[in-house]
Amino acid sequence: MKIILVRHGETLENIQNIMQGHWHGTLSEKGVEQTKKLGLYFKNEKIDLIYSSDLLRATKTAHEIANYHKNTKIIYLKDLREMFLGDLQGKQKLNLKLYSRQEQLDIFKKAGAETLQEMYNRAKNFLKFVIKNHQKQTVVAVGHNGINKSIIAALTGKKAENIPDIENQKNTAFNIIEIKGNNSKILKYNCIEHL
Repeated sequence: MKIILVRHGETLENIQNIMQGHWHGTLSEKGVEQTKKLGLYFKNEKIDLIYSSDLLRATKTAHEIANYHKNTKIIYLKDLREMFLGDLQGKQKLNLKLYSRQEQLDIFKKAGAETLQEMYNRAKNFLKFVIKNHQKQTVVAVGHNGINKSIIAALTGKKAENIPDIENQKNTAFNIIEIKGNNSKILKYNCIEHL
């Protein structure tokens, strides 16, 4: 089976360095253009099913891929949402380099945010479900930076605490992952060759 793991297009909030979390976000003009190029790039790819976060910035990205696959269903999942950031949602991004890892954890905990472990568990559950139900199929999953990094962590045998060390996913970047039995191979990583 093959999973094509995609991050949504650029949002106005991305430009303004606003932490979105479970906010829907609004695709910027550039973001809309990115999603159109992404859809066109996968025009001739055989896609059996599209899973997408139910947040608007992801659903709009998923729809651009589906435009070229009229008979391919989109299923919206809360499990593919970005990390819930509690009181930090809508605020300017923190310069996390100014804080130790423990101080970062304390800031997020105080804000009522989801933990890395909770997001990682969502990623693992999604992966288990997809692998069980889509053998010999190609599945697209449209998510967000954090949840996509969590899926990559789970696929590569890393733990929740390793998620921040994984390279950030670019807007509309895709990862192509081939899974055979218990083995996974990343064929393309954080790829933006469509732009």
